[in-house]
Parts: sequence; C-alpha cells; structure tokens
Amino acid sequence: MKHPARTSRRTLLALIGASLASAPLLNSPHASAAAAGLDDPAKKEIAMKLVSSAENSSLDWKAQYKYIEDIGDGRGYTAGIIGFCSGTGDMLDLVELYTDRRPGNVLAPYLPALRRVDGTDSHDGLDPNFPRDWARAAQDQEFRRAQDDERDRVYFGPAVRQGKTDGLRVLGQFAYYDAIVMHGDGTDPTSFRNIRRRALDQARPPAQGGDEVTYLHAFLDARVWAMKQEEAHSDTSRVDTAQRVFLRAGNLDLNPPLDWKAYGDSYHIG
Repeated sequence: MKHPARTSRRTLLALIGASLASAPLLNSPHASAAAAGLDDPAKKEIAMKLVSSAENSSLDWKAQYKYIEDIGDGRGYTAGIIGFCSGTGDMLDLVELYTDRRPGNVLAPYLPALRRVDGTDSHDGLDPNFPRDWARAAQDQEFRRAQDDERDRVYFGPAVRQGKTDGLRVLGQFAYYDAIVMHGDGTDPTSFRNIRRRALDQARPPAQGGDEVTYLHAFLDARVWAMKQEEAHSDTSRVDTAQRVFLRAGNLDLNPPLDWKAYGDSYHIG
C-alpha cells in the first residue's frame, strides 16, 4: 500500500531560495566538525530504507525507481525513489537532467507536457502512456543514476549539511532529511526551514550550545505540527513510532538493530 506522504512545495525557485538562505549557516564557525555523517554509505542505506518504509511500505528502496502512480494528493503523478511529482517541479527537473545525459530517451517527448502541468495535478499530455514509459526508463542505469543525483542535490545533501552545521549526529540528520522529503524547503510555514525555525524557538541545537536530545524533541514536535496542517500528512507515525522511538532509546547514531513502525506496519534492520 502506498501512503500519501509527499508535498507540493518542491519548486525550483523555492529550492534556490533555500540554498541561498542556508549558505551562511553552512559556514558557521560553531558547526560541529566531528558530527557523524548520514552520508556514510552504511548510514545512507539505512536512511533510504527508513524513508522507503514510510513512502512505499517496503525496505526495498531500489525497487522504487520504476514506481509511479497518482495517489490523489493533488500533486499529479508521484514516482521514483523519493516521490518526484509531476505537479511540484522536481519530476520536471529530473527528466530534464536525464534528457541532458541521454538525449532521445523514452521520457524526453513528455517534457513539454511536464512543463505545462507543473504546479497542477493535471495529467494533460501524460496519459495514457507516461506510467508505462517511466517504468521503461527505470530499466536504464542512466535514469536510475539521475534519480540518485537529484535526490542528493535537492534533498539528501542539503539536509545532511544543515544537520552537521547544527551539530547533529546521524538521527538528527535523518530527521532533517525525512522532513525535507515530505515538506520541501520553500517559504511557507510547513516547509523544512520553518519547521526548523519553529524548533529553534523552543531549544538550541548542539552547535549553539544546546542539548541534542532536547533539541531533537523540539524539532520532531514542530514536524508533527506541520504534518497535521494537511490531511494527507496527518498520520504522524513515521515520527511517533520511528524517529521518536530511536530518540527515546538514545540511539543518536542510528546503530542497528533498528525496529520501528510506519503506518502500522513493522520493520526491522538487523
């Protein structure tokens, strides 16, 4: 079963603005140089499985390159390993990148339609064959590599950099990543940057002299508030029965074994 856990806030302009706004923080002299990294390959694999458990009800995140469906959340088609959406700009960016690298690919003819439907839930110009052709493209290693690269550029990289800047260890960096995947990093109140600002009103991160556990509870509180602002996100189990479980156990480095639930389903990493 797929869960409606993506958002419409991932536009290119918002992401550019987010990058500019966060740049001074990334160079902060208070950043913890010793912070553990979610970008360690083993930890990144765990992160991908955790997100996939919530987004796709499966730990097999590599099976999701070919995934595509309209989950009825007003964002058009949702597809791929991180939920690229035809209505939010990131799917368009992905297909443009793929076409730069593989001209004449099976998805290239859909670029005009993807530009037209950006910002809407329309399938105009995409139906009936876009889902079939997306699955065909997913057989191409170049398309899978493009998905990886866009995931890292738009979501994973910014989340990990900000987490390290705030002096957070692996769990905190993951909490940032999961939040930016769902909420994007635009300027509206429920975007990642404003979830973080809401948390900063309640606690300080380690890089500012605060207690890491206290700050992460404040961040997760802010995340839950943001999720409840939209019906599609109102089930907060990916926080309550996953991230909060790890935090209460003091597992700030996401060291296996890990046991959690997402939307009522149980998962384990040994």
